[in-house]
Amino acid sequence: MARDKSYSKNMSWIGFNDLKDRPGFQMAIQEVNGKYYLYASHFRHSGWTILEVTNPASPRFVRFLPGPDLSGQVTNKIQVADGLMLCALGTGIPFLHGIGANDPYIAGLQIYDVKTDPENPVLLSTWVASEPQACDNICLGVHRFFYNGGRYAHLSSTCDGYSNMIYRILDIADPTNPVEVGRWWMPEQWDAGILDKCKPATDFPLSLPGMHGPPYVKGNYAYCGYNGSGMVILDIANMKVPRLVGHLPIYPTLGGKLAGARCHTVLPLSHRPYAIFTNEGERFPCFSKDIIKNVAQPMNVLGMVDVSDVTDPTLISIFPYPEVPCDFPYKNFNDCGIGVPGPFGPHNIHEPHDHPALEDRNDRLYCCYFHAGLRVYDISDPFVPREIAYFIPPNPTSYKFNCNYPGPMIATTEDVIVDNRGNIFIDTFHDGIYVLRCDV
Repeated sequence: MARDKSYSKNMSWIGFNDLKDRPGFQMAIQEVNGKYYLYASHFRHSGWTILEVTNPASPRFVRFLPGPDLSGQVTNKIQVADGLMLCALGTGIPFLHGIGANDPYIAGLQIYDVKTDPENPVLLSTWVASEPQACDNICLGVHRFFYNGGRYAHLSSTCDGYSNMIYRILDIADPTNPVEVGRWWMPEQWDAGILDKCKPATDFPLSLPGMHGPPYVKGNYAYCGYNGSGMVILDIANMKVPRLVGHLPIYPTLGGKLAGARCHTVLPLSHRPYAIFTNEGERFPCFSKDIIKNVAQPMNVLGMVDVSDVTDPTLISIFPYPEVPCDFPYKNFNDCGIGVPGPFGPHNIHEPHDHPALEDRNDRLYCCYFHAGLRVYDISDPFVPREIAYFIPPNPTSYKFNCNYPGPMIATTEDVIVDNRGNIFIDTFHDGIYVLRCDV
């Protein structure tokens, strides 16, 4: 199983599956009749992989379900709840996903029945979000979304007539016929409402207003990572007309330049008046000294926000810099073989989604921190988050796609999900899914 050296603290590596050489991205889990199934979307391959993980030490490959057979298609987001599997359809970033800027794709969402037979999903519908556009530096289509069962799905999605991604709400009471019932956007995103919209945008798209992270729903509020606009809180009691009630600007002090979404995700804790936001870092294999040009990159962080008053979200703490193993080949995670400091920062965090098969601990946070690996934090004291465990996978010997990256060949973690038994599943940019247990 080991192909190189891994690094860990208070963490046990208990299982692995190579996903048949299709690197995974976002994951979802459901429990059916005592069996646990993990559904993995993919970073480049169009489609989804199903594993049975009832025995986490020996994940069983069930099947690969192909998505639309289009050269520009990316299917990297997924959620499963109430026997439905929702799958994002979009396109990617040419330098990252290895696709052409004008390659064909579908922008939308597919819904599958995974209740009747969890190992053999049945397609119920395809909802088209927008017409395809040329892809330059931003993903287009449906990107991230929140669905924890029931009638409504909350999407980050492109929309004809708007710039970047906006918030869209789908009624899927009839999953064979999804219907949009509401949407929200920043004023400058509405193309028809901007006089000088013919002028090209000079900023990197992830610096501009746009819904990136899922509209994470808690009660009557949606907590949103809105790229360059920062953290946004919407009142969705009337889903036809979401209403802005809270706003915490984050960028440009935090996040920026060659990193990813300036405000990537906002996660409200289920039973405490706090939310966590993330600035997205980037994948170091994509960079070289010539690309970065020895220019300082802004800090990308995890932050704790007091949201006891949703109209006044207040940053109260920043999570510590990830611990560097004593025998790690680099002195820190900002310079890992590139030769200059790069855009280091976190990526996806475990999102419980009020899902019965997932762990929901209000005193713990799990984050895949790109090449710093999985990081586990004790957040029982919101003013003093503490790192308590980590796992950095072995470095790859080759990449499964896009072999011409100029940067270091270094292990890069992407997404994390934790089941209600305490099993931690992480996937990577370069190989398969690792199964871990936290020892503290």
